[in-house]
Amino acid sequence: MINTIGLAHRARKVAVGTDMTITRLRTKNVFLIVLATNASHTTKKKVYDKAKTYGVEVIEVLNSDEISRALGKEDIKVIGITDRGFSQLLMNQIRK
Repeated sequence: MINTIGLAHRARKVAVGTDMTITRLRTKNVFLIVLATNASHTTKKKVYDKAKTYGVEVIEVLNSDEISRALGKEDIKVIGITDRGFSQLLMNQIRK
């Protein structure tokens, strides 16, 4: 899963951060949101509320360190997958 997120990031198919993800969500350009398990309650509520409004699924399976390592960045709590293929691939990996 971490490798898939890294690949999507290199392909420029990831919105990084809460604000960027929500901005892209409003333009209906996000197909899946990956939320860190250790994100704050406020961040989780904000992301879940927006995702529900726009009908996008949210997954919480990685912590902030794992998401950050996949992207080569630090302290990332939220990413939005902006490609339908990558989002389906991640969902399939979770189901296994």
